[in-house]
Amino acid sequence: MRLAGKVALVTGGAKRIGREIALSLASRGVHVAITYRTSRREALRTVREIEEKGVRGICLRVDQRVGPQVHRAVSHVHALFRRLDILVNNASSFYPTPLEGTTEAQWEDLLSTNLGGPWRFSKAAAPFMKRQGSGKILNIADSSAFSPWADYLPYCAAKGGLITLTRGLAKALAPKIQVNAVAPGPILFPPGIRPAERARAIEKTLLKRMGSPQDVAAAVLFFLEGSDFVTGAVLPVEGGRLLA
Repeated sequence: MRLAGKVALVTGGAKRIGREIALSLASRGVHVAITYRTSRREALRTVREIEEKGVRGICLRVDQRVGPQVHRAVSHVHALFRRLDILVNNASSFYPTPLEGTTEAQWEDLLSTNLGGPWRFSKAAAPFMKRQGSGKILNIADSSAFSPWADYLPYCAAKGGLITLTRGLAKALAPKIQVNAVAPGPILFPPGIRPAERARAIEKTLLKRMGSPQDVAAAVLFFLEGSDFVTGAVLPVEGGRLLA
């Protein structure tokens, strides 16, 4: 895919990994729409940074647990730009859920955000991509889908489901739309994590260091512009942690 002039929608693009993906796309000449749920200030700052690269940028407040909000957002992006070439399902929710204390509400929230959200966005975006004859969907999964963490089971289950969804969408949307996933490992730690936990996570990688949001963005760019003959694939970006 030649990226210059294309249009991308990056969910959760206001900060962290999503922001890096959005800015990397803008640097390639892509017009970028981002979504946020609560991070309005960060979203507006990211849009300014996108537009400083000479392309158009917008931000939309969306709760991806709510189907009508997702549908309106995707339709708005297509109406504004007259096309939609790239969808990056990055937005996620993450917090501890030890088995004994996990509530039904927490289970539903994490599954609906981390698995239901990408399904809703993909379902809404696919008809536009089909009509224009091409498109690419990238799902940001997690290496914990392969090696789940005991105190984060709903999150890990959702990310495991996202990998299955990726493969299923690749079949359902072929041959015009390619669907792939990136599975990051220790890239950015959540707020409040203890130094000892950080050290253990790094020690479990073969490379003995953390990755960066740029590593994830580079993997996304490979799927977008590196090849049009890859679909249903999952690329771990985790420093060899799964082998350690």
